[in-house]
Amino acid sequence: MSDREPPRRRVPGPARPARPDARRRPGPDARRRPGPGARPARRPGPGRTAAPKPLRLGSPRPRLRLVGLALTLVLIAFVVRLFQVQAVDASTYAAKAEQNRYVGQVLAADRGEITDRSGVALATSEDAYDITADPTMFAPDQLKIGDGPEQAAALLAPILGQEQETLVKKLRPKNKALRYVKLASRQTPQVWKQIKDLKSALAKKEETDKSVHNVLAGVFSVATSKRVYPGGDLAAGILGWVNGEGKPGGGIELQLNKQLAGKDGKIRYAQSGGRLVPTAGGSTETPAVPGSDVELTIDRDIQWAAQKAITDQVKESAADRGYVIVQDTRTGQILAMANSPGFDPNDLSDADPAALGNAALQDAYEPGSTAKVMSMAAVLEEGAATPMTHVVVPNRLHRGDRLFKDDVDHPTWYLTLNGVLAKSSNIGTILATGQLGKTQAQANKVLYDYLRKFGLGRYTGLGFPGETPGILAPPDKWSTSQQYTIPFGQGVSINAMQAASVYSTIANGGVRVEPTLVRGTKGPDGRFTPAPKPEKTRVVSAKTAKTLAQMLESVVDDEEGTGTKARIPGYRVAGKTGTANRVDPATGKYKGYTSSFAGFAPADQPRITVYCAIQNATKGSYFGGQICGPVYKQVMEFALKSLQVPPTGAKPAKLPVTFRR
Repeated sequence: MSDREPPRRRVPGPARPARPDARRRPGPDARRRPGPGARPARRPGPGRTAAPKPLRLGSPRPRLRLVGLALTLVLIAFVVRLFQVQAVDASTYAAKAEQNRYVGQVLAADRGEITDRSGVALATSEDAYDITADPTMFAPDQLKIGDGPEQAAALLAPILGQEQETLVKKLRPKNKALRYVKLASRQTPQVWKQIKDLKSALAKKEETDKSVHNVLAGVFSVATSKRVYPGGDLAAGILGWVNGEGKPGGGIELQLNKQLAGKDGKIRYAQSGGRLVPTAGGSTETPAVPGSDVELTIDRDIQWAAQKAITDQVKESAADRGYVIVQDTRTGQILAMANSPGFDPNDLSDADPAALGNAALQDAYEPGSTAKVMSMAAVLEEGAATPMTHVVVPNRLHRGDRLFKDDVDHPTWYLTLNGVLAKSSNIGTILATGQLGKTQAQANKVLYDYLRKFGLGRYTGLGFPGETPGILAPPDKWSTSQQYTIPFGQGVSINAMQAASVYSTIANGGVRVEPTLVRGTKGPDGRFTPAPKPEKTRVVSAKTAKTLAQMLESVVDDEEGTGTKARIPGYRVAGKTGTANRVDPATGKYKGYTSSFAGFAPADQPRITVYCAIQNATKGSYFGGQICGPVYKQVMEFALKSLQVPPTGAKPAKLPVTFRR
């Protein structure tokens, strides 16, 4: 065994795949024969160490599992939150989004026009804007500054003409959730253009300069209209006014507000940063319905003439006030109703509060001698006397507890009943009306019934705001003195329209036609709807009315009449003067006089009634014939020419005024 070579150590190599036909090799002691492709045996070199073990990396699977778990938890959190937002709290968040995104505003309806009988505008509307704001857009979390309201107010105050403090209070309300405030009403388009330009300039600066904040982003406008009265103070007492908030303050504006105002609409739109989002869904709009136009019976030119005449005379007489009414005797339509002093409804800041309204309908006063025509109508209609009946008129007459007199001292007058009216004798009127009954109480009852039929003590039928029905006590309530003063127009109160209506009744053949101010309305569709026909009431017979017209001519035409200053060349004029003791509204006591004149023309074919009254003339004459007669003439002459009413050419009756004993 010793002379054999020790066996070589075999270094393991990569296993070779076994061949299916390979034969099993001999054991370890057998030698391997070199053959083709045989690998030579390695021999260990001298001093060589063993090779180091290769570095093996840890498994990545635990880390992947940890990351996957974290992502899963995050996704679960998102899913839970999404479920909460879209399912559990969906309605709450939707409501909040709706509140922040959508803005609702009122669309003001266009107010209808008020025109005269020819369609000339007396009251109209022009474009205007309400300046509004969303206070939530001025909050610090929106503007990123704490003094947004102050900065906005400083910019807006000079444009809107308001105090900064007032605007700041509106922009920073106590109710933090308030989304709408009105900063200014009915501003001109020029005002809104100033604000809009300033707002746009700030928005552009904000885009390039982050230190600039658009403090006007929350300021908006709402298109509306502003009431305008082209004639200024013309017919202001009839028209009334509309204030800065769009509310009517009197006259036709108030009386027919429902027809004039129309119906406001609504708009709801999406906004972002103070700007309209036109493509956003959910916007809704209910269009406004325009108001109807109202056509009055007023003739603008005649109204102007009446207003000028009464204004000039009130100024000349240094009177408290005066009124003139012009009425179509056949239709009852009012052609003019003028007051002095008046007011300009375009600017009420300088208006005298006492001048607001329509004094011709709202003042109640004792008419004086113009009321004698009703007493004469009762006497004639009852057959108690005729125009030729003789009446002996002493200088003084004792009745009841009083001693009565005429406006001037005189010797005993020998007058016809026509002369009693022509010379406006109080005593003669007391004597004539005393024949209406066997007793004074019966006479009172008869006279009262006629006064009521003429329209005293009741509303005229105009339905005008603030109109007074006057004062007419029932006959059993008349005091001892009233039994004798009421026949000549003291102790009873009327308004100017009632007085004019009395004379129109006589002019219309004894038929009272309820006065009217409105001819009709024109709706948004352009269709005209005439006003209801006025009520008609026969008060006295046509014969009595004709006789009264002839008697009233004597007042103007006869040299002994009191109304000679009312004569109109070429026309037959019927009229009556009045000068009454006046009750001072401030004290309730008699102070000064009510001067008046009433009549119609042409006397034989009446077309127009004119009534004038002046309260408390303190300069010059205070007699009705002297200061109201000229006003009557001026207005009547203008109206006759304006309406192209020709003279009749017929001769007057010339009834006698006096008689010989």
